[in-house]
Amino acid sequence: MGRRPRNPQGNRSPPLSKSDKPVAPSTRAVLAGRREEWTGPVVNPPVWRASTHLYATEGDRIASLAHNEDGHFHYGRRGAPTQWALAEALTQLEPGADGTMLYPSGTAALAGALMSVLEPGDVLLVQDNVYEPTRAIASGLLKRWGVEARFFDPADHDAFAALFDERTSAVMLETPGSLTMEVPDIPSLAAIARDHAASVLVDNTWATGLGFPALEHGCDITITALTKHAGGHSDVMMGAASANAKYYAKLRHTAQSLGQCVSPDDAALVSRGLRTVPLRLHKSSESALKVAQWLHKRTEVAHVLCPMLEGSPGHDLWTRDFTGGCGLFSFVLAGHTSDQRAAFVDSLDLFGIGYSWGGFESLALPFDAARIRSASAWPKSGWREEDHLGVRLAIGLEDADDLIADLDRAFAAIKHS
Repeated sequence: MGRRPRNPQGNRSPPLSKSDKPVAPSTRAVLAGRREEWTGPVVNPPVWRASTHLYATEGDRIASLAHNEDGHFHYGRRGAPTQWALAEALTQLEPGADGTMLYPSGTAALAGALMSVLEPGDVLLVQDNVYEPTRAIASGLLKRWGVEARFFDPADHDAFAALFDERTSAVMLETPGSLTMEVPDIPSLAAIARDHAASVLVDNTWATGLGFPALEHGCDITITALTKHAGGHSDVMMGAASANAKYYAKLRHTAQSLGQCVSPDDAALVSRGLRTVPLRLHKSSESALKVAQWLHKRTEVAHVLCPMLEGSPGHDLWTRDFTGGCGLFSFVLAGHTSDQRAAFVDSLDLFGIGYSWGGFESLALPFDAARIRSASAWPKSGWREEDHLGVRLAIGLEDADDLIADLDRAFAAIKHS
């Protein structure tokens, strides 16, 4: 059977480099998770396909029951070196993380992370502009489980603080907010939550731990849809949740109790994509900013919602807390109808129409923010009532000038429609 990979440090990851020098994000992405026990003499972790793990003796099987940590074979749900290497890489790329659990999708990671910190009768405070499936989990699944969800405007800290009571046990954040891209003041919101002994979870898919170290800004659990940047090629679905030392055991126990696991083939794809995430983030965010600056000057556009764009809502907080961005942002049309918006999107050639983002191709998605809000206004205060139809752009790896030309043609099409 060969030598069994072991992890003598338990769940703790080894250092990325033999030196004590700081390691830049791009270097960290190359080195993370490449422990010799996982990879052997090859560059990438091999694909271990296994449901059953065999033991040399009955004593070995009994002994395995006492070691519920990566690096110790038990059963296929607990993974093998392919999954362990990816989980360890993500832990190493998330400053402050004690460990990471893998899930078959980002939504599964969100649900699993929330269930790990909630009990029937608890109150969960949820940022009003979260990802729509997060809202559905909070107001549907968790409600049936006996958890009360209260939604809040992340810009109104006084109203947020007033929602806490003796039953409030957790806060769910997202940065920036889904679709409308507001950047919450996470350190301040997390401090309020800590004053009330509540755990803080954040969907950090947009910037990842490379661009926003959420656990170092007061969060306890950070959730990422690996389908997006880490997968990077629109051909794999996966999610991850990384937790600090206080919450990792609960996170792991809940994930295993729910049978959450990922295939080794998918884990290998995500591990491969992980190595080029910094490069793709840099390219897509650079192009996104150029496109956002161009849209900002268009008369057909009322508002550009891009944290990286100076003057955009939340730009100051993004500058203070983030070290990077990505290619996802939105804009609001100036007084157009739904039919005109549909014609605009249909006229695009280089932008596909579809869900998800973070891949190499650019996407456009019309959205109605008012439909999924209950604690904050849309259109925003001070906006014209007719300026409410949004389009989310996911900028891929195409040349920015080609994308701008495509958008220009689409604006011309609706102008003459």
